[in-house]
Amino acid sequence: MPIRAVLWDIDDTIFDYAGADRTGMRQHLELAGLPEAYASVDEALDAWKAITVRHWARVAAGETDFLGQRRDRVREFLSRAMTDAEADDWFAGHVTHYEAAWALFPDVLPVLDRLVPAYRHAILSNSSTDHQHRKLTTLGVRDRFEAMVCAVELGISKPEAGAFHAACEALALEPHEVAYVGDEPDIDASGAVAAGLTGIWLDRRGRGGRSDLVRITGLDQLPGLLAGDTRFGAPDTFG
Repeated sequence: MPIRAVLWDIDDTIFDYAGADRTGMRQHLELAGLPEAYASVDEALDAWKAITVRHWARVAAGETDFLGQRRDRVREFLSRAMTDAEADDWFAGHVTHYEAAWALFPDVLPVLDRLVPAYRHAILSNSSTDHQHRKLTTLGVRDRFEAMVCAVELGISKPEAGAFHAACEALALEPHEVAYVGDEPDIDASGAVAAGLTGIWLDRRGRGGRSDLVRITGLDQLPGLLAGDTRFGAPDTFG
């Protein structure tokens, strides 16, 4: 049976999270000051990225919640004890600049337009519904997706099969009728395949090295893949 719907990751797949986060934190540090632990802004930005990845993994593992990971990221980054209110206040300064830098990747709208009306679209994110709904609404694309399933409310996260199956159920489709597109080879593509979906790794940075996965390096390659390209289903064929 052919693919009938595309299930999308959000951050660093359709939304340039890494770019907005780095720009926002750079601007925040210009006002709040560089923490003593870092010799340069670039060093601080690299540390912030690593801390963010580590604490989001704790959310996925059920070790903390959405607000908890934010507060713990701030405490670790600043290397000091802080009350929840103090951590929230510091993070709010970053959020102001981060949200001002929100942007879709340039290839997103053209591809969504090309895929209509042949495919239905939905979201599966390891974040929270309120947060991602507001983000997609601000970016002007929330109405492009008929369903949105997020780990915080669902109680399970990618790469668990139950997360992918919940999104398929929201579409009233079987897993084999759905393709999942995401920027992480393990959490997104491999997780989708293990759950019975077609997993597609969007390798925007050209990391490569995963011959077991179907890989694209830009969303412009997706329509041909879904439409029955002869290479579809063969691992690592693009880029």
